[in-house]
Amino acid sequence: MAEDSYEEECDYLFKAVLIGDSAVGKSNLLSRFSKDEFRFDSKPTIGVEFAYRNVQVGDKIIKAQIWDTAGQERFRAITSSYYRGALGALLIYDITRRTTFENIKKWLFELRDFANPDTVVVLVGNKSDLRQSREVEEDEGKTLAESEGLYFLETSALENVNVEEAFLVMIGRIHEVVTQRIALDNKSNGVESAHVNGNGNGTILPVGKEIVNIHEVTATQPLSSSSYCCFK
Repeated sequence: MAEDSYEEECDYLFKAVLIGDSAVGKSNLLSRFSKDEFRFDSKPTIGVEFAYRNVQVGDKIIKAQIWDTAGQERFRAITSSYYRGALGALLIYDITRRTTFENIKKWLFELRDFANPDTVVVLVGNKSDLRQSREVEEDEGKTLAESEGLYFLETSALENVNVEEAFLVMIGRIHEVVTQRIALDNKSNGVESAHVNGNGNGTILPVGKEIVNIHEVTATQPLSSSSYCCFK
């Protein structure tokens, strides 16, 4: 699916990153979203990997370029450079390991230090299928998201619960932010439309003026009642 998406034409190319501690399930979330696969033998990411998937938002085709960053400390210097140019991020913790939740603020600080201030961030509590081993309650994730101005969902890459929704909320909101920004730039410049070329780090902004609500993003199933949209 990733290779097919790379070849297909699109109206937008959005770069996004997956960040969080090692073994929280970043690679399997990406694999589930891009290929609808779950790997029981998934190994720690070395450096950075990425995949593509095309998504329709309204009448636009979005090519999502998703970067899977390593969570190990020894790769932090490498991955921090990949935040630059990212329009969105999934900030992921493992609901069965409280330390991964406690480290979220550290990851968020680093993201905000290197990424664009307008970066759309979705807080994701992964491995919701491991209910008996839960160490972080869903309300704790919701409270943190509300205090930091983030979107929030709990997901299960294994059971394919809310995986698509997490990515689509991020992509839909990115599109909304980008089209608003282009419209404002066009208005201030006194022109009807403009084209902003790619800057070499994975972000291309084409002509566009419409404002798209996140609920217009095409999904395989509706957002569940356990998802929250909280942002500044």
